[in-house]
Amino acid sequence: MKPICLYNGTVMTGFAVMEHCAVLMEDGMVADVFSGKRFEKKQFAPNTELIDVHEAYIAPGFIDTHIHGFGGYGTDDASTESVLEMSRRLTQCGVTAFNPTLYPSESGEMLRAVKNVAAAIGRESGARIMGLHLEGPFLSPERLGVQRPETVKPVDIPYMEQLWEAAGGHIVNMTVAPEIKGMRELALFCIKKGIVLQAGHTDAKYENMVEGMQVGILHSTHLFNAMSKLDHRNPNAVGAILIHPEMSCEIIADGCHVHPDLFKLLRRDKSCDKILLVTDGLKPTGQAEGPFFANGEEVVFHDGVFHRKADEVIAGSGLTMIRGVRNLVDFGFSLEDAVRAASSNPAQIMRYQRKGTLIPGADADIVVFNKDFTIMAVTVGGELKYTAL
Repeated sequence: MKPICLYNGTVMTGFAVMEHCAVLMEDGMVADVFSGKRFEKKQFAPNTELIDVHEAYIAPGFIDTHIHGFGGYGTDDASTESVLEMSRRLTQCGVTAFNPTLYPSESGEMLRAVKNVAAAIGRESGARIMGLHLEGPFLSPERLGVQRPETVKPVDIPYMEQLWEAAGGHIVNMTVAPEIKGMRELALFCIKKGIVLQAGHTDAKYENMVEGMQVGILHSTHLFNAMSKLDHRNPNAVGAILIHPEMSCEIIADGCHVHPDLFKLLRRDKSCDKILLVTDGLKPTGQAEGPFFANGEEVVFHDGVFHRKADEVIAGSGLTMIRGVRNLVDFGFSLEDAVRAASSNPAQIMRYQRKGTLIPGADADIVVFNKDFTIMAVTVGGELKYTAL
């Protein structure tokens, strides 16, 4: 693998912004970050590819921890090949790592889907698959969204063990309803396996959320959506997430799932490092022509989101990560904080030690975008996967 140096850009390291700088990648990792003056004097290996980014931003690659599909491919297909194609296509949106997210399904069908999706890990040609996100099946029947009611189950530890085995130990995060019976036992199981638990599709009361936090449910799925709402007599799930600083949260920044002005409240009440941008993108995201399907049902796209055709319930977003970053800026975030929400924050919450920063020794997963939020280049493990330069 030949070294690559991106120069003449504004580098966003994950904790600092450095103008007129360069990033050198060698052997799949960030080898150095240095100023323009040092770039002019530096002696590079003869085979180094020097790429002028023309004053664009050089940032850690985006990490989408909640995404079902993209470009007509995704986990709905329960196919290794479909997830691999999803990986390849996601780089054009600046994504360098992702957690393919599975809806619950009939027990045998879900085990097969988990096994097939996990089989894609290590075979990617594009964005890295970090592990699976299971959005269920241990959810509240009162907050289904577009989850199918027949797929929701009470806590079942033997079945959870089967899911873990089917995934080959590659379950990174899991959405659960903290209030359902047996959640403590499930949480203890997941802690031992290193699974990040997140509260979502939940009808939890405030006390249920606090109990969940006490057993390690410290993250949350698409804040404000499919969860018990803030009430003056009981803060419920939304209130608990906003009140407790230790809770982190996903947010879908498409302007439809959550009103843009609520991002001002979120930015005021939550520490920046506890906010994760996700797309919750569905399989038809980016497809030009329908019909479109998600989770086994036909969906239609209008008003900025996909709706289930049968009843117009919002089914998921058509958001991309670069569009989400731009929207966060439009909603009042600084560009630096928006990029952190898409890169360093998910790396921290999901415990991806060498991702989400641009410092020597970090994985050379990089996105380059200009002031119009157009993706100019993407590298994964130091390999150029996309370029418009």
